[in-house]
Amino acid sequence: MKIPKTSWTLMYNVYKQVIPAVHEFLDEWRKRAETIPNSELRTQAIMSIESKAFHCEGGAIYALLAGSHFRSAARFIVAYQTISDYLDNLCDRSTSLDPEDFSTLHQSMLDALTPGASCKNYYEHRNDQDDGGYLAALVQTCQACVKSFPSYSAVQEENLLLAGLYCDLQVHKHVKKEERVPRLTSWFDSHKKALPPMAWYEFSASAGSTLGIFCLTAYSASHSALKPEEAALIKNGYFPWVQGLHILMDYFIDQEEDREGGDLNFCFYYKNEEEMLKRMEHFFKQAERSLRKLPDNRFHRLINNGLIAIYLADDKVKNDRELKNKGKRLIRSGGAPTLFFYLNGWIYRRRSGT
Repeated sequence: MKIPKTSWTLMYNVYKQVIPAVHEFLDEWRKRAETIPNSELRTQAIMSIESKAFHCEGGAIYALLAGSHFRSAARFIVAYQTISDYLDNLCDRSTSLDPEDFSTLHQSMLDALTPGASCKNYYEHRNDQDDGGYLAALVQTCQACVKSFPSYSAVQEENLLLAGLYCDLQVHKHVKKEERVPRLTSWFDSHKKALPPMAWYEFSASAGSTLGIFCLTAYSASHSALKPEEAALIKNGYFPWVQGLHILMDYFIDQEEDREGGDLNFCFYYKNEEEMLKRMEHFFKQAERSLRKLPDNRFHRLINNGLIAIYLADDKVKNDRELKNKGKRLIRSGGAPTLFFYLNGWIYRRRSGT
């Protein structure tokens, strides 16, 4: 399988290879979720699959980097993203505000990246416990996939670094409202020496993406002798700029919804909307620059263009004139590839009803 280098070939492979594989694996997990004994855990597991399938569709594009291991890489990405979406639902809709609970739940995301790690009682600090082995099965599926990839040992350290940031973010952002910003700013202060100039909420956004993990893992499947320094190059290509752009776009389209719900949204912390748009354009340009250093950089830069497009094709943007006008500015930043992916994303969402 050749790695796509143009907008057309990428979209062809997405429709022909990626989306069918994603839905095959998601159907398996949905059937498993339907058997969860505890009603609350069952509801959240099913909802996370029904409402967030597009996360798996987008993430599994990285399986195209895995060569003959495409299906195993796609299986890993779907399972790992399903863990992420399921835990996000549990934390967002939780009656618990206990950081220890959130930390124990997210230990599953670290175990999933560690072949041989034993599964724990991830629900130890909450009332709802019996998932019939659902979360453990997701973790073990991830472990089995990465164990079969010839160069996984070369990327594991970088994967765990990115996953550690992701898990820390999920703990800090789900505690009591009055504790969230102080925790997040203190966390940022402990990391900012190693970062380019950015605000605490931009660092938080950069930590909240799984794209770097998917990219690293897919490369570990297709390369027989990947070196740790090559893994570091790939990680640095994605963190912080690409991952930050990914999550800022997610928050960008959710602003009205989060304002109504009183939820944390990193876009709210910019001084004004002009600053927000300028910074998002900056993240896009910096992401372009960092991706040029990677192997297969044309593929990665197409993904960067697609990040803007896939979010701006959402109905939340279509139905909000002000958001739509701001979105047009971001599409112009991405140029022709972004416009192409935007039109494709718009058509696909209407056909699939997502």
